[in-house]
Amino acid sequence: MSLWRMVFTNLHRHRVRTAIGAAGIALGVATMLSVVGLLGGAVKMFERILQSDSEMVVFEKNVSDLFFSNVPVEVAEELEKQPFVKEARPVLFTIITAPERPVVTCFGIEIADPRLGKGEWLGGSAADFIDGKDVVVLGERAADFLNAKAGGTIELGQGTYQVAGVVRLENGFENGGVFMPLGTCQHAFHKEGVSSVITVALAKGHEASEVKDWMAEHHKRLTALENEEFSRSYSQFKIMKTTAWVVGGCAFLLGGLSVTNTMILSVFGRIKELAIARVCGFSRGQVARMIFGESLLVSAIGTALGWALSTAGLYALRAVPQLQGYIEPRIGWMEVAGALSLAVVTALAGALYPAWYAANLKPAEALRFE
Repeated sequence: MSLWRMVFTNLHRHRVRTAIGAAGIALGVATMLSVVGLLGGAVKMFERILQSDSEMVVFEKNVSDLFFSNVPVEVAEELEKQPFVKEARPVLFTIITAPERPVVTCFGIEIADPRLGKGEWLGGSAADFIDGKDVVVLGERAADFLNAKAGGTIELGQGTYQVAGVVRLENGFENGGVFMPLGTCQHAFHKEGVSSVITVALAKGHEASEVKDWMAEHHKRLTALENEEFSRSYSQFKIMKTTAWVVGGCAFLLGGLSVTNTMILSVFGRIKELAIARVCGFSRGQVARMIFGESLLVSAIGTALGWALSTAGLYALRAVPQLQGYIEPRIGWMEVAGALSLAVVTALAGALYPAWYAANLKPAEALRFE
């Protein structure tokens, strides 16, 4: 009988024990991929807010969060005069309060910003979104939890605003947010003349390096990064991604303990069988490889089940109306590769002691084992 056939046979004979070990790994993998998927989806949604029809983002250097970034709006006007820039749009990110809602995301945008044009207008008109007036456009979810309709009024912060329209947007953050004309937003938050970021669309045939060089020469307090560069370097994104892997990894390691327990029980439950295998000519290395093979197979089964569970769970969450636009159900190959790598490491580590013990069994003593 071949080694791998014995591995399959042993696992099949102890189906309950195998299922328990695989279930532990599956729950760990599902937890890890779900956490990584949820936080990764949140990061991707915020990235899409910045990447609206643009390739670059300009913001203040050395800020811990974009909400604290202050970029003069005049910089956008200067950029648009450069031959290498097609379009530069300032955006102001703020947090505003509403009755029974202490935190609502507010976006201060120019009237011509294409963000609202991409949505489905459920009420009101873009023609009523006028800079300098106390008007707002609400995302569909924001209108729902603020109990507001187009044409009505709403209290936000220290003021009362006319609801110019309600828009259904694909991005969850935007769909649950409030849009103000940039000038109105600047006045409401005492940030006259500044924005949080400037999104930059490059002119055809020009490179991002031209914008970077121009910024370095004319505005040393600011920095310009390509969207992918920003995503890799932004501290908040790093914290979220690291947190996801740490939390998920801890859950995974807990699942790995079940594999260790399964393999220990497996070895001690069939000591006489292992002794007979040694008597029949199995070397210590073959016995150890058999134990490692069983552990790897249990982990592989658990990883596949965990991947399926996490994907199904994320799709189920995405179907919840209150969470639509906030959940990113697609789990990337890097996350799956990370989970698979952890599964292999866990399987090998969990089988180390059982494999060593089994390989060092003395057949004569093992046959007398009770």
